Amino acid sequence: MKKRTFFVMLILFLVFLNSMILIVSIVILNDKLSTARDRCLAEHYVIVSSLIGDIQALEQRGNSVEESISQIMSSYSRYMQGKESGLAVAFSGEWIYKSTAFMPKENMNFPPDTGYTQERIVYMENETAPLLCVYGSFPAPWHDYGLMYIGNLSDIISSWRHTKDILFFMGAVMMFVMAFFLFQFLNIIFRPLRQISSASTKIANGNYKSRLLVQGKDEIASVAHNFNLMAGQVETQIQHLQEIAEQKQQFIDNFSHELRIPLTAIYGYAEYIQKALIPEKERYECTQFIMSECTRLQNMAYQLLDMAMLRNCEMKEEDCHVEELFEQSGKVMHVRAAEKRISLSYVITQDFLIRGNMEQLLILFNNLIDNAMKASQPEGKICVSAYLGESGIVIEVEDHGIGMEPDQISHIKEAFYRVDKARSRAAGGAGLGLSICERIVKLHHAEMTFDSEQGKGTRVKLHFPQS
Repeated sequence: MKKRTFFVMLILFLVFLNSMILIVSIVILNDKLSTARDRCLAEHYVIVSSLIGDIQALEQRGNSVEESISQIMSSYSRYMQGKESGLAVAFSGEWIYKSTAFMPKENMNFPPDTGYTQERIVYMENETAPLLCVYGSFPAPWHDYGLMYIGNLSDIISSWRHTKDILFFMGAVMMFVMAFFLFQFLNIIFRPLRQISSASTKIANGNYKSRLLVQGKDEIASVAHNFNLMAGQVETQIQHLQEIAEQKQQFIDNFSHELRIPLTAIYGYAEYIQKALIPEKERYECTQFIMSECTRLQNMAYQLLDMAMLRNCEMKEEDCHVEELFEQSGKVMHVRAAEKRISLSYVITQDFLIRGNMEQLLILFNNLIDNAMKASQPEGKICVSAYLGESGIVIEVEDHGIGMEPDQISHIKEAFYRVDKARSRAAGGAGLGLSICERIVKLHHAEMTFDSEQGKGTRVKLHFPQS
């Protein structure tokens, strides 16, 4: 595009420059010819006036004008030859005198006819050399006489051609200077476009960190700024897509792993029962293990179904009382806590209202409490509390169990991720509980944060907007 712009602008400049030079040349030529014409007319008038005086003197002395005309014109001709000009005198349509230099051939025999008026005719001849001719009749009573003044225009035309050559030479010099500065100017103008093209190529090749240097406040700077914003958005989106792809791949890997272990065990025990002669008690234990693994697969399937339903569902909102949520959660979770000899308490200073879905909120609370139980030792304590924070209603689930490392906290919301795989698998968990919780939290426009320390326990905070 730069080359196309360069040649188009250069051609336009050449057309404009040569047109201007041509116009100036024509104006100069016309001015020179007009000056020469005025000079020839003036000299013609002076010579005619002088000749009339000479003719009057001849007539007074009784001499013949036709016989004496050559003698009279000789002095004028010598004067005119110094100016490279010529003179000719006509009488009754015939030339009676003509200088040998610069005489137009076509007018050698027939001088112009002025109709016996004092009007002067001016015209140009261009045989061997450009000539300017002025012819005019004498005033009465000598109107039969006429004088032609022949001026040589060679010097004028030569001077004009020299001036014209100089103008075109200067135009050629200006063209090269213009071409050089135009090329440099286009380099400066197109430099940001080259940078944008280079950065675009880098981004297209996978280097999403490429950015442009923003200088000034003009349109190019605005384009560079918007390009950087676009590149940042592209980089963010690519990183997000990569994270999603990694999460999906990890989900598939974990899901395959979770299926492989129970299916292998089920197949192994079933094959053992089929092929081996075992006592009834051992057969019963094998079938119990098979049923236990089938129950775990069933729970996993239900949890995956819950996740799919939460992803596509439209939540029916209602005013949910936190006190009622705690009461219904306690009916279920107190029994499980008693089985594991864990102390579970609910603390609420006042009844709060949360805009959401009662069933989903119960699933959220119970999952968090169940995770706290899995992380706690017998005789451990779990406290669920609700209070009003700076950003809205805060519900905490705090335990004093095994806790987590900081790098583990960043992964606990991922499907099938478990901090203690052996403990979770023994307890029947598949690592889907917090993924379900995260989806429920997003549906309620809330936020879930974790504060944990290895060996000291974990505190989960749910931040709900106040209705």
